[in-house]
Formats: sequence, structure tokens, C-alpha cells
Amino acid sequence: MARIAYILLCHKDPEAIIKQAERLTATGDYISIHFDARAKPEHFFMLQEVLGPNPNVAFSEKRIKCGWGEWSLVEATLHAVQTAVKNFPRASHFYMLSGDCMVIKSSEYIHEFLDDNDVDFIESFDFFESDWIKTGMKSERLIYRHWFNERTQKRRFYATFNVQKKLALTREIPADIQVMIGSQWWCLRRQTIEAVLHFTESRRDVMRFFKTTWIPDETFFQTIVRHLVPTNEIRTRTLTFLMFTDYGMPLTFYNDHYDLLISQDYLFARKISPDALDLKERLGQLYAEKGVDFQISAEGPSLFKFLTGRGRQGKRFASRFWETESTLGRDRELMLIVCKKWHVAKRLLEKIDQATVHPTIAYLFNEESTPLPDLGGIQSTLGKRTRHRRALMRMLFDYYNTNQMVVCLDPSAMDLMQDFFGDRSITRMLEIQCEFTDDYLTGHSIRIGLAGEQTSPETLERLLPTIRRDILSESDRIRDAEFENVSRMVQSGTEDEHVSALVEFLHVPEEKAREIARTDYLFAD
Repeated sequence: MARIAYILLCHKDPEAIIKQAERLTATGDYISIHFDARAKPEHFFMLQEVLGPNPNVAFSEKRIKCGWGEWSLVEATLHAVQTAVKNFPRASHFYMLSGDCMVIKSSEYIHEFLDDNDVDFIESFDFFESDWIKTGMKSERLIYRHWFNERTQKRRFYATFNVQKKLALTREIPADIQVMIGSQWWCLRRQTIEAVLHFTESRRDVMRFFKTTWIPDETFFQTIVRHLVPTNEIRTRTLTFLMFTDYGMPLTFYNDHYDLLISQDYLFARKISPDALDLKERLGQLYAEKGVDFQISAEGPSLFKFLTGRGRQGKRFASRFWETESTLGRDRELMLIVCKKWHVAKRLLEKIDQATVHPTIAYLFNEESTPLPDLGGIQSTLGKRTRHRRALMRMLFDYYNTNQMVVCLDPSAMDLMQDFFGDRSITRMLEIQCEFTDDYLTGHSIRIGLAGEQTSPETLERLLPTIRRDILSESDRIRDAEFENVSRMVQSGTEDEHVSALVEFLHVPEEKAREIARTDYLFAD
């Protein structure tokens, strides 16, 4: 059975570290602790006094003063790893943790998982080809030397960087090394760890190189492991669940995140708030439990993106307004069918196409696969269509040789509506207001990745009202915009009401509108 040596880097909160160490070693595993040399001495003495008698706990034989972005973090990790290898010969796996991490599965589940997966878990993406680095320095992290801490010695950091850049004092990456990048939270097998330690002793050139790179904790182990271990024995992922906010800061979890955390396809999570005492207590009890059946739904990242993204719709920030193109044309009429249930809008659009001469296009700004003519590449991606929406629509009017066109939009596309209604052309809207059952919203949340087949009923119970409110708020924003020429079809409305809305929207005779309104199963799910 797997035996884990946890590698813990920490610098504060000794009481929490003591609880974490006691919890992780209670089921037979080990922990090697590196406590930052910058931390308060009395805190380290407390750790030694309480945890020293525990044979499954070891302290790094050398303590380093650590700084963000520095080699010191890798150096501290290596010292803790060396201590673990020396003191725990029965350890089969080495798992990197921080003091902010918390276990989110039972010990039984974790050991079975590692027994079933004889591989190394470490993010390791190609440094230059991947988009792991979103902003800031990229190649400059490697080709220039960085001796100073960017946060505490900013002037020296950028002064030495600018001098090297001005004088073109670049350096070569070791020829046989492909630099990789990824999260620092890994889980490696013993043979891999021993190979890494041997590599650090035999390849001094590589060690010198990484010692002056910037943020080497994101590249050192990721590169060395990929260099030493066959690809089929590496899973390019972390077993620690972490998410980042829009500002690049780690998301913090609190007491009410228990159900979300235990349903994720991970073994640990960070960062847990120091104030989330109930969460820590429940997760601590979970670790020692036997026979727990975990329902993995793994909807955390998509759910977080959805909930935070709601602020984009004018609740926290002004709506984003893309560049303004020239007018579609004064004599042109753009008719927008706005509906959250895309299948309903498409059924109506198909009937309009059969009953009128107007060209019709489905959700061209929402679905990449929407059939469009070749317009020189402007139609090739959703990004291009959205950025050049007026140019795209002008070209479509020209392509179909028409002054009238019907297209579908999702109600969330407020920026598109504002742009088209602000044009000198004539824009009319038909908003279709549908009814949404819990079953439909559940299926909708699964289709868009907010939930999975195994998502617990409790999570769905909290999620569905949020989705429902979000849909209603989209309709409210359309009303609040006070667009001209807006008609509405309500699912519960009568046929005559639907006919009246279609006459106003399409400017067709009543008989034609009634033919369209009688579309079979228009609102059926």
C-alpha cells in the first residue's frame, strides 16, 4: 500500500501546522516540514516541542529564508525532500503541500488512488509553446539572470534586468533541457524523487541555470521530472485543487465550500481560509473515515467562472463595448430574435425562412458551427465575428443581396444589442420569454459544464435558483435598456398575442404571422 511523505513548506500559524501534521500522520503517513527561517523562532520551537516526539514527523535539516519568485523556494523544497528520503525509507510517494492546503478526501481513498495509478502527477507544459503564462515576462524569466527579489528589491531587480537587456547579456538554456512549466503542487513516486536528487548532484550546470531564473518553483521540478521520467508515466495535472481569480490571486475557500470541495477530482485543496474553522474540522474528520463513497462531479472551475462572470453583465463593471464599425446602412433592417432556449429560436427561425423571403442565420455570435458563407476569414471564429460585428453584418447583407435579415442572439449578448440598436440602420427585436423547469435548468447546467452527472442534489438545489435569477436578470437588462422596436412572445401567451408580436416584428400580414405562430412544438423541450 502507498505510504506518503508529505513535503510541507510553511511560515506561520504553528497551531494549524500541528493539527495538519497530526492528522496526516495518524493514518501511517509521514511529513517533512520546512519552516521558513524568516519566521518567528518561538513558532518553530513550538513545532519542535509538540511534533518532535512523533516518529512520523521530521524537520528539514537546513532552514532557508524564502522569498516569492526566488530560488530559495526550490532550495527549501529540496532540503525537505532530502530529509524525507533519509528519514522515511518506507515512503512510496512524496506530496508537496503548503500550510494553506487541506485534504478533501479520506486517507483510504487517497491511498487506493495512488495504488491504482503508478505514475507521477505534476503539471509540466512546454514553457514556450503553452499559454500557461498569461501576462508579464516569459522568455525573460530564463534568458536573463535574476539575483534580486522582485517584490522586496524591486529597484535592483529591474535595474539589473534592464542593464542585461540593453547590453544583450542573454544566456543559453542547457542544450539537452526542454524547459517546462506548471503548478508547484506535485505528487511524485520515490524512484522519481531519488532520480531528481541524483540529477541535482550530477548536473551542476542545470542547477546554476535555475538558481538565477525567475519563479523557478514553476519550472524546476516540472522540467527535471519530464527530463527523467517517460511520458507515459507522467500525468500532466496536479492533485491539489486550486483556482485563481481574475486578478491572478488564488481563490480562498470558506466554511460553505465543503460539498463543492469533496466532489472535485482532487485529493487536496488550497487555499483554505484561516477563519474556516468548521470547514477544517469537517475535512479533518473526513480524512480518518472509512468506506466513504465520493460522488465526483468536478464542476468547480466552470461553476466559479459562471458565478464570477455574472458581474461582467453590468453588475460590477460597465459593459464592454467593442470597436465601433461604420453603419450597416440606413435602409437596412436587422431583425434580432433573442431567446435563451436556442432550440425554440431555431424552430421559429426555420419557419420564418420557409414563410418569408428574409435570409435567416441562427446564433452566429454564439455558436462557432453556425453555417456562414466564406467572407474572407472574418467569419472564421467567434472572436472575429464579435470584434467586427458591423463589418460582418454588412458583408452578409451584401452577400445575400438583401436589405432585410433575421438573426438569433443569446440574451446575454447585451453589448451586441446596444451596438446594433445604436446603428443608423433599422433594428427590431423579438424577445421570446420561455418557461424554465427545474429539470430543464438541471440539463442546461450539465450541458454548459456547471454541473456533472454526479453533482449532488444539494449542490444543484443551490445552483438552480442562481441560474434562474441570471436568466431573469438578462431579460430585465433588455427592458432597462429601453430599446425601440421591441416585441415579445411569452410562452404562456395566446396564439393571437404571438401573432401580434410577429406582425410587429416581421412587418408581415396577419395570415403569414399566424402561419408562423402555429409552428409545431415551438416551445417543447
